Amino acid sequence: MALKVVVTFSRQLGEPIMSPLKKAGLEVVQKHCTTEEQVIEAGKEADALMITSLPLTSRKVLQALPKLKVVARAGVGYDSVDVRAATELGIMVCNTPGVNTTEVADHAMALLLSITRRIPELNAEVKGGAWSDRFGDLDKIRGRLLRIAGNVVGINGFGNIGRAFATRVRGFGPSRILVHDPYVFQTTGDLYGAQMVDFDTLLKESDFITTHTPYSSETYHMFNDAAFAKMKPTAIFINTSRGPVVDEAALASALRSKKIAGAGIDVTEVEPLDAESPLLKTENLLITPHFAGASAVSTAAGAQRWAENVALVLTGKQPHGLANPDVIKKIAVLRSQNSPRWAGVPA
Repeated sequence: MALKVVVTFSRQLGEPIMSPLKKAGLEVVQKHCTTEEQVIEAGKEADALMITSLPLTSRKVLQALPKLKVVARAGVGYDSVDVRAATELGIMVCNTPGVNTTEVADHAMALLLSITRRIPELNAEVKGGAWSDRFGDLDKIRGRLLRIAGNVVGINGFGNIGRAFATRVRGFGPSRILVHDPYVFQTTGDLYGAQMVDFDTLLKESDFITTHTPYSSETYHMFNDAAFAKMKPTAIFINTSRGPVVDEAALASALRSKKIAGAGIDVTEVEPLDAESPLLKTENLLITPHFAGASAVSTAAGAQRWAENVALVLTGKQPHGLANPDVIKKIAVLRSQNSPRWAGVPA
């Protein structure tokens, strides 16, 4: 009997997804799920779940699926999955690191340039007739345009995306690039012309700050009232990482009270952003709808790797990205005990 893959989102399953799964001889069932209960019902016979960020894949869900061997997340993030519970139960959690590094770094750069050069404001003024009819109003914006050259750029989190951003911004001539990442040494910073610093130094000395850290208990709300209070009043803040890294109430307050000059974000604590969110009424804030990682190239490559992870695991091979490598030991124990969870998968 073919192993069963349940896909829990509603978009059409194209060739990049279906081809690896069919080639591996897997049964594919698509069930659009919006609640944990729906995931449990859809996945009760599943050997693999292919999921997105919602609904959450909690301990409750994982414990209810006795045959489940792998949870595959689209994208690099896996904060919607209870990774600890998955590891305890012998379930692999897979992601697709690297497929959208270029896109996210480009998007962070685009947000920074859009704010420093006031591109949305200039576009709106020109289309509103200011160039021909109210040039005096338009001309007032000149003095508010900024350059990156000669300013200090701060990068919080120095994984693949943080490093890709450093490569891009370095060409704009900043006076310094400061990086905060407790897991990266100065020898790595040297390769990118960056100085490794503590978080307080990053906040206090940077003119522009972009965060590229994953979401975890360590990074939850690391950009809070206290953090924004330490920034320069002229600072611009960019977030294309994860929404919960930033306390949104603190960000809104910092922008309204001019503790910082502006911000550009692609992610929010709750997505989609509520129509009544105070962030939508904040003038010095640019928001995009969690599209930073998207492009025709990354979407196709990400979909293929997402499916390949499942096909690789269920045919006894190593996936492209494994978020919980400690699970390998647990799986070995389960196999030695003839547990049914990993039945049918080559060792």
